[in-house]
Formats: sequence, structure tokens, C-alpha cells
Amino acid sequence: MGRPIVDELAAHPGEYDLSSLVLLVSTGVRLSPSVREQFLAMCPNLLISDAFGSSDSGGTGQLAQGDDGRPRLIPRGNVTVLDEALRPVEPGGIGQIARSGHVPLGYYGDDAATKATFPVIDGVRWALLGDMAEVDRDGSIIVLGRGSMCINTGGEKVYPEEVEQALTAHPAVMDALVAGIPDERFGERVAAVVALRPGTAADTDALREHCRETLAGYKVPARIRFVAEVRRFPTGKADYRWARAVLAGPEPAPSGPP
Repeated sequence: MGRPIVDELAAHPGEYDLSSLVLLVSTGVRLSPSVREQFLAMCPNLLISDAFGSSDSGGTGQLAQGDDGRPRLIPRGNVTVLDEALRPVEPGGIGQIARSGHVPLGYYGDDAATKATFPVIDGVRWALLGDMAEVDRDGSIIVLGRGSMCINTGGEKVYPEEVEQALTAHPAVMDALVAGIPDERFGERVAAVVALRPGTAADTDALREHCRETLAGYKVPARIRFVAEVRRFPTGKADYRWARAVLAGPEPAPSGPP
């Protein structure tokens, strides 16, 4: 959602008064590195923030990029990572992000959903966000992505958000969604739907090579389908059902991207 804005500003230098623009906040979807760089090139003093939270629990904190390039959560309030038994995860472990404090009491008329999303542990009500995270050795929280969207390829877990960030870091990519496709050998393979920026070009090999710079080999998309536009909901949330349907279609003729 930030790409069209920054492209419009870049295409018409001096036509927009940006003197009052001091803060840019993105929530629900992280801004890609290349979009951030474009904004900062035009507005060096601009403060850019990726907010983190959920519709059910509200704001949970902000995301900051660590030295290793992985997104780390700067929490707001009491935030932790819980395992499947709803106990705090030790450093090096992976679990679900949870938040206590000002969280909803539950869903009206749905006790089962309330217990699943807002469990009470030792007298404290928690909100389970549905996002998976790894607790680093220093105790910091590395956000991995939605647990429900995790791709299991040959026993390795791949979170679409990490691959999407690698793809959208390519200067020719406007937007991208990543999902798993069935595979007889590995169970699932990583695949991507990609829309290119107008006036740019990049083929499958170029994007895969770009991804290999920051991702392990098993995370690099085995299939890339080029489309005119990546479909998202009005809020900017990814439409993964649409992405899977596109990826499930027949392979196009090997004539390169549109």
C-alpha cells in the first residue's frame, strides 16, 4: 500500500508539500525495505513505524529490524511467547505471541472461541494473537508470522511473511504473496504470486537469485506466478485464498512475466 504513494511522490518531485510529514505508520502489513528506503530518500527526517497487533487485542507494540534483518517486537504492555501448553517459551524456543492487561473478556455467545483466544492462566487473562515468534537468547521476540499460514516443506517450517519481505525488497516488485502448494516429495513447496512495478522487468530466475541472498534454499519459492495485480482486502490484509487459487492453476507457457 505504500508503494503507489511513494511512486507518485517520486514521479512528481516538488508538486507535493511534504513539510508537515513527520511520521508514517503502517499496521497489519510491514512496509518492505525498498519502500522504506524510497520514503527516506525523499524525507530523510521521516519517522517510519511498523505497528504490530491484532483486531482482537489491539496494539501490542512495534516491529524493528534487528542486525540480522529479522523483525523484532518492541512490546507495549505485558507481552510474552507461550508454547502449546500455554507456558512461557524459553530462549531458543518457538511459540505463540500473547498479551495480557487490557484485553477483551471474550466473544459474545461463543464460549469455545473465548477459551481458545482468551485463556485464563493462573488467574490472568491472555489474548493469543495467532502470530508465531521465536525467543532469542537475549530474551527478545523475533516475529515469524501467522501460525495458520505456516508452510511445512520437507519437515522445515516456512512463514510466508519472511519470503514476502525478501521478494518485495527487489526494486522491480510491486507486491507479492506467498503460500504453500502440494508436493509429492516434500508435502508442500513454497510458491509466490508476484506483481511487478510498471516499467520494470524481472524473471523467475532473477527473483529466486535475489531471495537466496537472505533466505535459506528451502525458503526460496519453487514456483513464481506473475500477475498484473496482487489481490488484497480493503484493509491491506493478504488474500491468501486467492493466492492459492492462482498458484493451483496450470503452469503458463514459458514466455516470461507479463
